[in-house]
Amino acid sequence: MLPLNKNLQKLIAIAQKPVKTGIGLMSGTSLDGLDIALCQFTGNGLQTQFKLLQFITIPYNEDFKQDVRSVFAKREVDLEKVCLLNAYIGTYHAQLILQALGNWNIKPADVDFIASHGQTIYHAPKRLHGLPNYPNATLQIGDGDHISVKTGILTISDFRQKHIAAGGEGAPLALYGDVLLGSKPGENRVLLNIGGIANLTYLPADSDKAKVLCTDIGPGNTLIDAAMKQYFNQPYDEDAAVAFSGKVNEGLLAALLAHPFFKEAAPKTTGPELFNLDYVHNAQQQSGTLAIEPNDLITTLTALTATSIANFIQANFSVEDLKLFTSGGGARNPFVMAHLKQALSQATITDTSALGINPDAKEAILFALLGNEALAGEPIVIGDNLAVLMGKFSFPF
Repeated sequence: MLPLNKNLQKLIAIAQKPVKTGIGLMSGTSLDGLDIALCQFTGNGLQTQFKLLQFITIPYNEDFKQDVRSVFAKREVDLEKVCLLNAYIGTYHAQLILQALGNWNIKPADVDFIASHGQTIYHAPKRLHGLPNYPNATLQIGDGDHISVKTGILTISDFRQKHIAAGGEGAPLALYGDVLLGSKPGENRVLLNIGGIANLTYLPADSDKAKVLCTDIGPGNTLIDAAMKQYFNQPYDEDAAVAFSGKVNEGLLAALLAHPFFKEAAPKTTGPELFNLDYVHNAQQQSGTLAIEPNDLITTLTALTATSIANFIQANFSVEDLKLFTSGGGARNPFVMAHLKQALSQATITDTSALGINPDAKEAILFALLGNEALAGEPIVIGDNLAVLMGKFSFPF
């Protein structure tokens, strides 16, 4: 028998280690920066135990944000720019990883793997694109080979493609980590992440995996951030200061909530391809609110995020015995959280730190966990969701 090459030998050795150290990367639609979570994993599947060793978000500079926005969630873009950014983002992320490891005084050789989400630039479920001869599709750029070669660390990336290849929509992938790290017999739990898009995972008290639900809900921060940039030249509404200064326009809010997406059955996925300022403008035309004051627009968009989340939870779950754990940038928006606590007053609401999960690091942790599963796991059947292991392997040499 011929010997395995050194990359495969090392891959097998890492996969067989009882304790693995991995880095999870998350770069979301808000383009705040790169979340880097250094994690330690013991076991896999339902026996997974993890420890967050280090976490940092390294902010992106404005030039980089503008570069990504030039190809982000647009049907027509400069193809050369997409090609260049695919390589550039991988290299840039590698530099940020090495910067973080240097700050933590950790050598790359001490890290077993990197699990990279990449940068989503377009999400196209068939429900959204409506083209009968084409499947669900999504595209994340920031090539894993560039990360691996530049850092010298085995890299696992492009997780969403396997999910789509097996018949899914490629999102939300929080399901797998939420089930493995967030379930507790005897408690009905919802893990709610309010990032650019709001999504949740429902974990039933009886641990029946057939009842688990993971779905996108609607806009999280994406509309608020886009409107803040357009009208106030600010990246986001810090402490909801603008939202608290305005009034909810009920006519516009009703028009926004009338979009068919909110009535579609779960599970479902979405993105800024749908929830963007064109969607807002159309709702303004329908409701006769084109002259709305900018602060009232921010207030109404913030109310949309909170109301759509509360409406979904009330329609699908028994609130009386529900424990709700929040994460993501929207969980730090006091306007959103005050609305949720009022609308869901019978539920217990806290953030995921109560589960031992840093709410800012949660999504990066979940991708590190998916990397651990790609190395050592087995497909897990969870309700109607796909039993697949995700991720493509890139070797450093």
